[in-house]
Amino acid sequence: MNGTSAPYSLVPGAPASPVILHVPHSSRTVPADARSGIVLNDEALQRELDHITDSHTARIAAEAAARCAVAPWRFVNGLSRLVVDPERFPDEREEMRAVGMGAVYTRTTHGEPLRPDDTPDRPDGDPGRLGHPGASAEQPLLERYFHPYAAAMTDAVTQRLAAAGRAVIIDVHSYPTDRLPYELHGDGPRPPVCLGTDAFHTPPDLLTSAEKAFTGFGGTGINSPFAGTYVPLKYYGTDRRVTALMIEIRRDVYMTEPGGPAGPGLARVAAALAELVETVTAMPEA
Repeated sequence: MNGTSAPYSLVPGAPASPVILHVPHSSRTVPADARSGIVLNDEALQRELDHITDSHTARIAAEAAARCAVAPWRFVNGLSRLVVDPERFPDEREEMRAVGMGAVYTRTTHGEPLRPDDTPDRPDGDPGRLGHPGASAEQPLLERYFHPYAAAMTDAVTQRLAAAGRAVIIDVHSYPTDRLPYELHGDGPRPPVCLGTDAFHTPPDLLTSAEKAFTGFGGTGINSPFAGTYVPLKYYGTDRRVTALMIEIRRDVYMTEPGGPAGPGLARVAAALAELVETVTAMPEA
């Protein structure tokens, strides 16, 4: 899993820690084989990376881990989500395919072409689902990047179950202050901290702990503007030993938008995340 060629890394924590800080969207790196299929010029690509990247979230996770007496494990994506988005379903279950942003994106945050797609206009004039990539474009990226990432994250969870009897996945994300056109559910509140939950995998005590840890940022909300959390499909909906929560930090809390430097708020976010990690680490095994 930690081979030098892998485009992701599992950063070890304490052997008995159940916690994995999952950081899937922090990188701006687009390797040559993925860049060749993107139709944006270099300047436009950098602008898109400003909007789509959860900037500095890898640093937030690292600083939080360093503050913990029992360090969590960290699973960090080394590639941009413009290569593949490891948190999407790789098939028709993924609702974001409707805007060309399934596991392999074909549209930008503003609805412009990112990659060619094979979705023809329908006879009634309704283009239907935007940006369904053809197999020739989608499958190589899924095979090279998506499926190995999913397998490695599954292995990481399996290891925490074996070592600690449970696994707690905390997804570390950020989101823009102002709604971007691609957002399907962006009409609701945009609190400083959005907590994404799953009916099966997010127990009440985990959610309550997060609300307490992030209470000092001016408010938390649940599942708005982004909902859900990441659990490997092997365990999804079947194993309650795997719990999960998504932390979405509104970017004006800790950085200059859209893709600028971090500010003093980053240290406060890292401290709150560390408080959450330490609380859930101390929870008794269910």
